Amino acid sequence: MGSTDYRFSQLDALEAESIFVFREVAAEFERPCLLFSGGKDSIVMLHLAQKAFWPAPIPFPVMHVDTGQNFAEVLAFRDRRVEELGVQLIVASVPEAIETGLVVDPANGMRNRIQTPVLLEAVEKYRFDALFGGARRDEEKARAKERMFSFRDEFGQWDPKNQRPELWSLYNARVQPGESIRVFPLSNWTELDIWHYIAAERIGLPDVYFAADREVVERDGMLYAVNEFIVPADGETVRTERVRYRTVGDATCTAAVPSEADTVAKVIDEVAATRITERGATRGDDKLSESAMEDRKREGYF
Repeated sequence: MGSTDYRFSQLDALEAESIFVFREVAAEFERPCLLFSGGKDSIVMLHLAQKAFWPAPIPFPVMHVDTGQNFAEVLAFRDRRVEELGVQLIVASVPEAIETGLVVDPANGMRNRIQTPVLLEAVEKYRFDALFGGARRDEEKARAKERMFSFRDEFGQWDPKNQRPELWSLYNARVQPGESIRVFPLSNWTELDIWHYIAAERIGLPDVYFAADREVVERDGMLYAVNEFIVPADGETVRTERVRYRTVGDATCTAAVPSEADTVAKVIDEVAATRITERGATRGDDKLSESAMEDRKREGYF
């Protein structure tokens, strides 16, 4: 009689934890929503949500806080994936918020900071009491401070000094009217875990995550692909480099990295050898100050 291997791999444990969190939120909250941008972390998160409730449909909508300055390939992937799963997509539009006067378009063109009022308005409009986000603790030091269930007050704000304990993976889901919880099922994952899971589950991604010859300009030591949002300034030289994106967001502040990794296996090898996080390597908005991310999170951002 053959022996049975009951060993649980690292990916199995991470998947089980994330699925437990999805089910816990669905059981405890009335109006949850999943933030979905078409980036790799939100793609994995949506895949986990699908597994958590299969064969039933995902029991909550997905929402994209759209800066209007996105990579076209990522938006196309977002729309295709949402249609495949049959989930409701809510688009909270920053351009519309600029038109109505809710926010003002920054002079530097980076709209990440003004996503926060747009997000908070959508939370109030749809009365969401729990929002799933794809943040991971290894990405950035402010995110490393945050719990799996991150309490937000009636103004959507986060107080890093007043967080609820999560002993033995027990989560406090109590909120008063107007308050909400931000939930991060991928908190304990790393970038390398994400890519190993993508490989194991054969999850599709937008092409921007893989190396290709792209026209770029160099700014502040980072390579930005030339597109409708990145126009070469006087003195900047456009050159062709083989690059890929480790993370995607607003195209005005998301840089590429030199790479030959044009398959998932090659990306895994590349990520395993790197010593800087994807946000640290490619996000221009995080370089505005040492506390840029924490300041935005205190205001209500993810």
